[in-house]
Amino acid sequence: MTLLVITFLISCLSVMAARGKRGIWPAGMPVARPRLVAAGGTYEGTRGHPSDTYVVQERLIAAAGGTNGTPHGHSAAALALSAVIAARPQYGKTREQDLDACAQAAHRAVRRAALRTPAVSGLVSTLDLIILDRGESPCLRFAHVGDGAIWHCSRGRPPRLLTSPHSLDNGPLLRGIGLASTLTPELGMVPLRPGDRVVLVTAGVTRALGEDRLAELLTLGASPAACLDRLYDELAAAEPKDDATAVIADVVTA
Repeated sequence: MTLLVITFLISCLSVMAARGKRGIWPAGMPVARPRLVAAGGTYEGTRGHPSDTYVVQERLIAAAGGTNGTPHGHSAAALALSAVIAARPQYGKTREQDLDACAQAAHRAVRRAALRTPAVSGLVSTLDLIILDRGESPCLRFAHVGDGAIWHCSRGRPPRLLTSPHSLDNGPLLRGIGLASTLTPELGMVPLRPGDRVVLVTAGVTRALGEDRLAELLTLGASPAACLDRLYDELAAAEPKDDATAVIADVVTA
């Protein structure tokens, strides 16, 4: 009798295991899904005026840097990111054009603050934003305004710069969050695989290290935190004048 019961239970377990893999996944059970595991930080520049800020969520990462070298630069960056968070772009549609509305919301927030307060009329910020879209073919949507940068490090390939700086020879911004001109953000989309790395940096990082050295550093370190440590070591040696912010994220399934 005992042998019959054990045999019956084993057969039931085999059926449940097969259904769990091939049938509908039971409610409440964990499901493997892509997400971003990130490490970020701001290396303070020697100018003494904080300018950069960033936010990291499960599928959204954004970095902003206030410009014009004024004490109000950080306010512009904070306003831009507050508008991004309020827009919740990771929960909306999944076309690359849909991030335009998010960038425009940030633009309006900074412009309104500048118009209402004459003392901070020069509020301008950069913005780099990425969204991880899940699905059968995960992809990365991004929006870029200003002189920061977004990099994509696909496993086994050299790092690829996804964006172009909106300035000439480190001069004044041609596009910026809060500039009086009509905003036209740079938008894009790239496919992602587990193990890919995505990096957002403000202009202070690129100016201090240069694109070639930065590309070399982005593939070092087994984790985002280890890679960020290497970047900090080099920034310490370079002593950047402007704030230098980097957010390094790996695509994982969990």
